[in-house]
Amino acid sequence: MKFNTMLRTSVAAATSLAVALGITACSRDYTAAYVYSVSASAGTISAYAVDYQSGVLTQLSGSPFATQFTNPISILSAPNGKFVYVIGGSQNAAVEEFAVGSDGKLYGQATSTITGTYPTGATIDTAGKFLYVTYTYQTGYTPAKPGPGGVTIFPINADNSLGTPSNVNVGNNPVGIAVSAPICTTTPLLTGNTKCATAGQTENVFAYVVDQEASPNATVIGFYQNTSTGALTLLPGSTCTTTSPTVCKGYPAGVVPSAIAVDPTGRYTYVTDKSANSILGYQIGSSTTPANAGNLSALVSSPFTTGLYPVAITIDPRGKYVYTANYNGNSVSSYSLNSADGSLGGSASVGNFSTNTGPTCVTIDPALGIYLYTSNYLDGSISGGQLSPNTGQLTAIANTPFPSGALPSCVTSVPNGARSTQLVNP
Repeated sequence: MKFNTMLRTSVAAATSLAVALGITACSRDYTAAYVYSVSASAGTISAYAVDYQSGVLTQLSGSPFATQFTNPISILSAPNGKFVYVIGGSQNAAVEEFAVGSDGKLYGQATSTITGTYPTGATIDTAGKFLYVTYTYQTGYTPAKPGPGGVTIFPINADNSLGTPSNVNVGNNPVGIAVSAPICTTTPLLTGNTKCATAGQTENVFAYVVDQEASPNATVIGFYQNTSTGALTLLPGSTCTTTSPTVCKGYPAGVVPSAIAVDPTGRYTYVTDKSANSILGYQIGSSTTPANAGNLSALVSSPFTTGLYPVAITIDPRGKYVYTANYNGNSVSSYSLNSADGSLGGSASVGNFSTNTGPTCVTIDPALGIYLYTSNYLDGSISGGQLSPNTGQLTAIANTPFPSGALPSCVTSVPNGARSTQLVNP
């Protein structure tokens, strides 16, 4: 969901285009992308090649790859596809970096400690400059002595290594974070933000943290992002106390929010509520109106019904379809996204696609943008479906599901080299 307009064609049409343009990476080795799932049991990463014609996964030689963690909770990829980052669990409050080889194999680099304990979620901004990790407990708090959490901000260096982190104290139980795409306007919201290519314009970027246990109700806390430093500054619609323990208030986020995503245009935000089996939709205030910029307002058509216990949400790279992983429903819910008003419709369907037991994460390959995969926690597998670029409907990939490490907590994907990415952005 960090890419621009994509080809709205079938796999065959995409393949023909590759030949016409002289793009040989996919046609030479038949690998469009690589998929990685991380095991919360073994602390390993299973790696797969994605067949560009069928979406079938083939495990790479040397896989699974070891991590430094005993119970990693998540894995995510850099926008440039050259690195993946593994987030440690309750016993490992750190992030481990892995370089992606030209053959898709992973090579461990450094491990960086976060500024709190019990990490819960992570995201990378669309510029690939900062990694944000939400965590449960600030220094001095533990499960035996519960307290507020926060966000660790890691600068991502030019070589994709992580720099010295900074910290933002946030709410009671932050479980996820999303960052909008930059919007260039003549109205800069923060001093020092990156200048746009168009003279006189500045990038405005917003970040949203979903807090599961804010008092009296769950909330989404909004921030401006300083695009030069990664620092987060509260939006006018959100507040945090300066005394300890920190308590934040923002925009109502249902009963038990579980995940958050921002559409590629930076106009809409969506939050899953795993208790109410729904998606809450919000419109992001225009950057051209400083008093309202970044603030969230509930969509008139919100909420939208999901399957049982949605724990993850993703938006396809075109910004046309939304998918949730429903942990108790053993399913994926799919929706069409109306770009005019942000509403989610039911024209997208799951076709004959189904997941196995306990889906936890959803990823869509960033090369062709037509293959969707879920990590199935209780089944120890990955389910694969092909989505129609015209309807969003999912069709089961041959031989799905594919075996993975035990208790796969999450899954991510990267393109097979720069030439594959050309198929996404022709």
